[in-house]
Amino acid sequence: MRERWYDNYLKVYGKAYDGATYVELAASIREKIARLQSPHPLVTVSVIGYNEEKHLLACLWALSEMKTRYPIEIIGVDNDSQDKTAEIFQATGVPYFVEKHHSCGSARLCGLRHARGKYHINIDSDTLYPPSYVDCMADVLERDPKVVGVNGTWGYFPTPHTPVWQLWMYEKMRNAYLRMQAIRRPELSVRGLVFAYRTKEALEVGIRTHIIRGEDGALALGLKNYGKILFLYNAEVRAITGYGTIGMSLWRRFLVRVGQIVGKFHLFFTSSKEYKDQESNLIDKNRNR
Repeated sequence: MRERWYDNYLKVYGKAYDGATYVELAASIREKIARLQSPHPLVTVSVIGYNEEKHLLACLWALSEMKTRYPIEIIGVDNDSQDKTAEIFQATGVPYFVEKHHSCGSARLCGLRHARGKYHINIDSDTLYPPSYVDCMADVLERDPKVVGVNGTWGYFPTPHTPVWQLWMYEKMRNAYLRMQAIRRPELSVRGLVFAYRTKEALEVGIRTHIIRGEDGALALGLKNYGKILFLYNAEVRAITGYGTIGMSLWRRFLVRVGQIVGKFHLFFTSSKEYKDQESNLIDKNRNR
């Protein structure tokens, strides 16, 4: 079978960190990241992690081998982890900040506040990103000043219990659903693990920290006031992650996606006024539940 771009990183993904075992790999990552760091970055890549010692090293390994023509900085956010997350940041030479409040929003906001780049790219430490990811996202933001945010896509590691064909079907259904949803409500299709945006505008909007999930959509909703949010679905921006975002069996989630697509299909034939009226009715119903 042809080697996949992320196969090498799977050698350490999911394994507990032992500094003595990974001393050479950490040193190699440290050297590569040091070469990428710019004193005047255009793009800030912030890696957030809460108790991610089993995944963070693989994530940083992948980032250290990115191909970029932009001046960048890579920073980390340790969301007050109780494992060796901070030790991995230190071993790989990634400057990091500690955020005591536990939530994705708090961690992302910490990274945003320390970002020096014009653009800020969120990175989840349990996810692997292809080598062209940063440039593809930054290219869109640089090319069109009317674009304030860019959302990529993501897939899942194939396992003996989740063969490639099942993952392919699920991703096709999910992406079809996200595309339909993004026609009228792009903020509902944004996902924080593959989101890039302009730093200045994001700081003005802020990131919600009092919720466990949903901070990405809330940020995107605010950013809509400053410009367009675009979505990319090509392989160059397809990150690879675990199954935590599915939250149920793949087959059951597949059926859920099919139902969602059917339920959203009428959006193609609904006027803007009718759509807004339907949204208002749906909000009222949810409030009464």
